[in-house]
Amino acid sequence: EKLAIAFALISTPDGLPICIINNLRVCGDCHTATKFISVICNREIVIRDANRFHHFKDGVCSCSDYW
Repeated sequence: EKLAIAFALISTPDGLPICIINNLRVCGDCHTATKFISVICNREIVIRDANRFHHFKDGVCSCSDYW
């Protein structure tokens, strides 16, 4: 997920949400990193994993860190 987020950050204009589809579960490291990236870059990041959608905005995930 981190590589996909990095590519999306350099290839999309500022302010657009980033949507990533993943066929596996989100690991703890990627979950934490995505929260920090959403704060630093001031972007909304949506990741769909095998079980649910994760909406990261302002360092908070919609799953309330239950993944």
